[in-house]
Amino acid sequence: MPARSLRLPRVLCAALALFLAAPVAATPQIQEWTTSGGARVLFVAADALPMVDVELVFDAGSARDGTASGLAQLTNALLGEGAGELDADAIAATFEGLGARFSSSAQRDMASVSLRSLTDPALLDPALDLFARVLAEPSFPEVALERVRGQMQIALQAEQQSPGDLASKAFYRAVYDDHPYGNPPNGTPESLAELSRDTVAAFFARHYVARNALVAIVGDLDRAAAEALAERVTAGLVPGEPAPDLPPVPKLLVPIDIHIDHPSAQTHVLLGQPGMHRGDPDYFALYLGNHALGGSGLVSRLNEEVREKRGLAYSVYSYFVPMRRDGPFQMALQTRSDQAGEALAILRDNLERYVAEGPTPEELAFSKRNVTGGYPLRIDSNGKLIGYLAMIGFYGLPLDYLERFIERVEAVDHGQVNDALARRLDPGRLVTVTVGPRNPLDG
Repeated sequence: MPARSLRLPRVLCAALALFLAAPVAATPQIQEWTTSGGARVLFVAADALPMVDVELVFDAGSARDGTASGLAQLTNALLGEGAGELDADAIAATFEGLGARFSSSAQRDMASVSLRSLTDPALLDPALDLFARVLAEPSFPEVALERVRGQMQIALQAEQQSPGDLASKAFYRAVYDDHPYGNPPNGTPESLAELSRDTVAAFFARHYVARNALVAIVGDLDRAAAEALAERVTAGLVPGEPAPDLPPVPKLLVPIDIHIDHPSAQTHVLLGQPGMHRGDPDYFALYLGNHALGGSGLVSRLNEEVREKRGLAYSVYSYFVPMRRDGPFQMALQTRSDQAGEALAILRDNLERYVAEGPTPEELAFSKRNVTGGYPLRIDSNGKLIGYLAMIGFYGLPLDYLERFIERVEAVDHGQVNDALARRLDPGRLVTVTVGPRNPLDG
């Protein structure tokens, strides 16, 4: 009896290939141009696998909600729910049948819509046609709107049971007050109830336009094919205008302490203040400074003081969240409620001493080795690289950002780190949020 060869269906092969990490060059070369409609394009050719990633990024995050909190997230979530006469099931089934992956998301600064497909024209062409149609002809069906609204409302209810979510929302509101970054991205029960199809359609018409968009492409294409692809996926977008500049983030004038009573077993502690923005001249100095403080996991100073020496928390960390305007600097931990006051005092004391003294030469040297040694793994796949292209393009970073990243890290000296920490962090003006059964600030 002759042996039978086992052959997977073409679409199944395609679907499997989409989840493989395609390796890219250590220092990928970024090409740039503008579409005929005014969208900026960044492209990296990566021919290791016959696949392409496309991500359209719009200045359409929750910072653009105005008084309608949750509008950006609702609009973005509805993009795959209907296009022309196609409903959500037809859209999903078509992408799945082509072995393509469609996704969308919205954060505070940006909203994105992305596609991953094999480059076989029999699969890529119909996938691009549908992708372009989703962007050009969203129907925002009422049934889908009510379903997504309901899901967002349920998520808000679930937040009330999550100490971490409660702490984060209170922190952003206290740090940013009436700045657009203070808006909760997923809205409030009251704001979600007010959102209508007309409101969603108007938000889309204003913000999902070519001149407010970045197109990031990574994949097995040459320049001509990438140009054609960019034109194809943006063809249905009206030119429009870029979103206006966001206002600067005001500095904190006084410390703010907030406690939220919650019947949790542990107390969540979150403290910080406005930090830095993307493209900040102090970015690399602050990045390295924070790495030694609490950004390097189990070998950070905070971990040594809080976990190793005192056993107060399993995990403690600090980080900067750079955004278009100054995103937050945060320090956080979870601990037993009866020792939350001690843990909080240690966080504050260590930040004060660290800002005054900076890292030791040994800590800075270790941070540089750790950051530069792990850097190649951060750009070793199409999926990771497309995220960097989106960041570089959206925030207007130099095109040599990836190429010169290690060089810029190595160029930072001890004096620059100390100077940046002293100028940019003020331990006397922190927002402190605690969530738990007792207020650790009461003693």
